[in-house]
Amino acid sequence: MSANIDVVVVGGGYAGVLAANRLTQRDDVTVTLINPRPVFVERIRLHQLLGGSDDAVVDYREILAGGVRLVVDTVTRIDAAGRRVALASGGTAGYDYLVYAVGSGSADPGVPGAAEFAHPIAGLEEAQRLRAVLDAAPVSAPVTVVGGGPLGIETAAELAELGRAVTLVCGGVLGPYLHPRGRRSVAKGLDRLGVTVVDGTGARVTAVTRDAVRLVDGRELPSAVTIWAAGFGVPDVADRSGLSTDAVGRLLTDETLTSVDDERIVATGDSAAPSDLPLRMSCQAALPLGSHAADTVLSRIAGERPADFSRGIAAMCVSLGRRAGVFQVAHRDDTAMGLHVGGRLGAKLKEAACKSPVKQLADEARRPGSHTWPVRDARRQELLRAPVTADRTA
Repeated sequence: MSANIDVVVVGGGYAGVLAANRLTQRDDVTVTLINPRPVFVERIRLHQLLGGSDDAVVDYREILAGGVRLVVDTVTRIDAAGRRVALASGGTAGYDYLVYAVGSGSADPGVPGAAEFAHPIAGLEEAQRLRAVLDAAPVSAPVTVVGGGPLGIETAAELAELGRAVTLVCGGVLGPYLHPRGRRSVAKGLDRLGVTVVDGTGARVTAVTRDAVRLVDGRELPSAVTIWAAGFGVPDVADRSGLSTDAVGRLLTDETLTSVDDERIVATGDSAAPSDLPLRMSCQAALPLGSHAADTVLSRIAGERPADFSRGIAAMCVSLGRRAGVFQVAHRDDTAMGLHVGGRLGAKLKEAACKSPVKQLADEARRPGSHTWPVRDARRQELLRAPVTADRTA
């Protein structure tokens, strides 16, 4: 190996940027970050983009270490044997180590009419297109948001606070991650905003038309604008490259976040499936995963055995418009507990939680290696409880 070590980070989201910044600790490491956009997307603010209170983007110069080379392009394939990635522009980039941080996006709805008539919102360009659609629609036009998770809840609340007639179709339970107490708080907040919540066994969408949403129990809800916020999917780069993935398409790794196929490839963020038992897709998980991925690469460069991932996430924040929110506290294994904070204080905690990731990225850019996260033993306990499958790593 040459004196200079090339590390390519594929994906410039929360996990990718944290990893890229942290890798600059060594002077003999050259870091290249490849990302499809020239700006960083604050995914946790896309619902605010719809409401007009934020543009959900940050200039990379504010959060990326000066030693990181940014390449605006898309990786289409990974050649693990040749240690190169192919780019959409037609070029290639070689690497000694690769950090796979392609993130997540809108999942395939798999519902008749949804691809044609529903508007996804998990990506920046999708949210920008939807903003134009909403601006062109009368305020009185019925809006249906499909998806009872945080993205669906926050989108419904944001639009309802602007005076729109919003129906939230949960497809089952409202806020499935939340504790029943936190769920009741969210339900009350949505009710105060005038959001009609449709949940339960009959709330699964079976078809979307130009002006309606049909449910499994036969109901048909009028909808001038249908927003699809039900679930996330991951890019299929790893699968197309012949690397082992889980059922969703996340790269399979061991507990150090190293690919089960190649120790020169480390995965992080939403696109990583350590031990086929991935963490909840979230910004909160992306940051510790990003720092750990960098530490794994740095350990391998130093000839040391990388540590297993042991950091935990223990909360979820849900905004209910600009004036209310719910801060859901969780146990060490990321299961919700009865404790939550709602109302205006919940909104303040949510906004603080939204500002924190960008600050953490900027801090790591200025002081590589400074990022810390609480270490928990819950991950090991979760692995011991999980059923062993044929494709699960040790």
